[in-house]
Amino acid sequence: MDYQFIGIQIAVLLFALSFHEMAHAWAANKLGDPTARDAGRLTMNPIVHIDPIMTILFPAMLILIGSPVIFGAAKPVPVNTNNLEHPKRDYMWIAAAGPISNVILATITIIVLNLVWQPLQVGAAMGEAWAGPTFLFLQMSLYINLVLATFNMIPLYPLDGSWILSRFLSGSAAIAYAKLRPYGFIILIVLMYTGVLWRFINPVMGFAGMFLP
Repeated sequence: MDYQFIGIQIAVLLFALSFHEMAHAWAANKLGDPTARDAGRLTMNPIVHIDPIMTILFPAMLILIGSPVIFGAAKPVPVNTNNLEHPKRDYMWIAAAGPISNVILATITIIVLNLVWQPLQVGAAMGEAWAGPTFLFLQMSLYINLVLATFNMIPLYPLDGSWILSRFLSGSAAIAYAKLRPYGFIILIVLMYTGVLWRFINPVMGFAGMFLP
């Protein structure tokens, strides 16, 4: 078992998830709702964002049973829409802040990769111990942040994309969409296990790859 690979994956994932959740809390606070801030969620400390079931137990169970798909989630950021001046519009921006934060991290990673690509190549050729882990960290940062951004923009409850789409629905369309909410998690699992999910993610990966050295 490659413990270094696993350790880097976990470190990058915790950082990306924490940044994602903090972005939700930051946006809510900026738009007039201090609920998440008062709950201590306006922080990069991963401990406050971890949900014992969805962040630890559920993914660990999937790994133990040999599941081809590993799925998990952080603790939802609390939002009191009564504090928002324009609840429907503002909640959309609060939801969008999470995926946007991961796009920002992915963009920074692409810039850093372009800046350090040559030193990494030279370091690897010379057998420098730092070159491999550094490249793996940046590679995982790009991959994980793009997956989180794309995955969360899928318009299925409880993902961020569902709240963004809800902003533009009204009348019978909004009612029909709301009726799908209890089945969102089940539909999401089916999309993952059938491979349909990667039809959304792979094009994003391909586009990002155009900017890599």
